[in-house]
Amino acid sequence: MTEMARDGARTSRLRVILAASIGSALEWYDFFLYGTAAALVFGELFFPKSDPVVGTLLSFLTFGVGFVVRPFGGLLFGILGDRYGRKPVLVATLLMIGIGTTAIGFLPTYSQIGIWAPILLVAMRVIQGLGAGAEYGGAVIYLVENAPPKHRGFWGGFAPLGVSVGNLLAAGAFALVTMLPREDLMSWGWRLPFLASFLLIVVGIFVRMRITETPVYTQAVVARGKVESNPAMEALRRHPRNFFVVLGARMAENGLGYFFPVFGLSYVITTLGVPKAEALSALMLAFTIELFAILGFSALSDRIGRRPVYMFGALAGVALSFPFFWMVGTKEWIMIALAFILARAMVTAAMFGPQAAYFAELFPPQRRFAGFAFARELGSLLSGGPAPFVATALVAAYGTWWPVACYAMFLSACTVVAIWIGPETYQENIDADASEQAELPTAIPARA
Repeated sequence: MTEMARDGARTSRLRVILAASIGSALEWYDFFLYGTAAALVFGELFFPKSDPVVGTLLSFLTFGVGFVVRPFGGLLFGILGDRYGRKPVLVATLLMIGIGTTAIGFLPTYSQIGIWAPILLVAMRVIQGLGAGAEYGGAVIYLVENAPPKHRGFWGGFAPLGVSVGNLLAAGAFALVTMLPREDLMSWGWRLPFLASFLLIVVGIFVRMRITETPVYTQAVVARGKVESNPAMEALRRHPRNFFVVLGARMAENGLGYFFPVFGLSYVITTLGVPKAEALSALMLAFTIELFAILGFSALSDRIGRRPVYMFGALAGVALSFPFFWMVGTKEWIMIALAFILARAMVTAAMFGPQAAYFAELFPPQRRFAGFAFARELGSLLSGGPAPFVATALVAAYGTWWPVACYAMFLSACTVVAIWIGPETYQENIDADASEQAELPTAIPARA
């Protein structure tokens, strides 16, 4: 290969990584921004006739609405992604979340239009959720289908890395506006992070419009005439075990992924009385360290397999469930930061990192997008969406945190079982020939 060709290859790879990770970061900035606002301000702004606990519950309930529609978004855009290509879907999902988020920044509050305020808030959340239902799956598949065979885990890790960057941006945006006087924050300051989304989405669209279709889709699906009319149902019918492995694997990763930063943030601020700035700074530090942990666990899965790394994260979730509350209960900043760091950089990162390549490898290219996105977002509906609401309700009902810790352990245990029964995939070929062979009856691989 000539020097010019090598430079071209490096440029192409960099463009692939930027398109997936930057676009993912921008989209998930939007999605997580809502979760942060639900924990900090939405209860008072959109549900003021309720007491503080009920207001927080209602704001988390609207947070969960986004998860209710995500499987529909995953199903719809997943089918489109398998039928018409990965690129157009990546552009469409970016636009949907961007429009929903920017519109939230313009919404009147309950004091201005009454019941229509929470109704419009839910409507914008629905638009966000439909787009988010396929965004992550599309970004992962785009990375994995462009990755060198022995480095799919590392390349796939840039999609969850983008999600963590989005988390960090959302927490940082609210950390800045919470420095405003309370009157300014509640009147106009909370809108600024949502309105800023418009500029971020413009950047994301520019990046994604410049990418090309993946070689796997072009050669293995289009050129071979493998396009299917309903790839989602084919994925469920032909790969039922892999479909349900994805559901189970999501319980801890997605449930705890929202449980710790969304409910945890609300619990530390509202229940324990820790200042907002201190709680947000601890969470931002955890998100920063998580960036490096995700790529490290992703790369490790290329060496020892997806299942061992994922299993470590799920077992760590079981082990941390009670200590997390012991640490934040001290109300000391260093202990709160350590609790969030362990939750994000050890528990969530160990599952989120290898998950990208693992889920993509579980389905063949002609039904990869639909199978991945539909199964993954059904898992989101069962785990991530209800997690903050259920955790807040448990604290309100029992007046203590230990039922919440038991709930976190339950989510982690579900994932342990799913990964135990799932196949190992890190050495498999994901092109069309390997997919055709995978559809034939095979023995369940030996446990890693």
